Amino acid sequence: MSDQILTSSIKITNLNKSYNKKQVLFDINLEVYEGELFGFIGKNGVGKSTTIECVLGSKLFDTGEILVEGLDIKEKPIEVKKMIGYVASEPTCYEDMSGIQYLQFIASLYKVNPQIFIKNLTFLEKKFEFLEEDLYREIKEYSHGMKQKVCLMASLIHNPKIWILDEPTVGLDAMSTNELSLLMKDYVKHGNTCFVASHNIDLIAKLCDRVAIIKDGRIFNIYDLKREPSLRNRIEKIFLKLYEGNSE
Repeated sequence: MSDQILTSSIKITNLNKSYNKKQVLFDINLEVYEGELFGFIGKNGVGKSTTIECVLGSKLFDTGEILVEGLDIKEKPIEVKKMIGYVASEPTCYEDMSGIQYLQFIASLYKVNPQIFIKNLTFLEKKFEFLEEDLYREIKEYSHGMKQKVCLMASLIHNPKIWILDEPTVGLDAMSTNELSLLMKDYVKHGNTCFVASHNIDLIAKLCDRVAIIKDGRIFNIYDLKREPSLRNRIEKIFLKLYEGNSE
């Protein structure tokens, strides 16, 4: 990511969200830039996934504004969703379909050109070491890791400008996790934006340009790991101190 060109990709301003009468997000402010690999960390139940779902337009929020590539998610939800590839924390796909049927279905939703589909499929098969014969098996026969891989492939099949991943390494073996890490790094080199929420703090610390820590629905701090590389070795300690009741 260039320091000279900071174009906003995702901009969240004063985001508040409640479930019934319980408030779960409190004045969230985040700006993620084009070409940035941005990390989002926090314990379970503190608002990571809810924040992501608000950005995706899959959850309504009480107050605040979310702009994606300059478009308001409330005003232009379809246009925004076309620009995003999303991977949920648990594999979510139609398991009665075969892998290839599911990928074709997702591609059809985004009106992906057939030639582009074949090109992207070939690339993703190789990246995730997905055997062609497995693509023709029903997804319900897949292991958890294979389901996660097909969801990752589906999230990129339409060449999205923004890739949002919520706990993407769950169920992946070490080799696949490494391949995913390389893919995320390569993805942002082309000017795209990657927003990744994860419990894997070591992965976030190694990969990300900046990282935000969220606690109890509030942003505790945002750390610029590119400007201060020494922070990469301290993020886990900062995180643990925060959740033990102290801060650094």
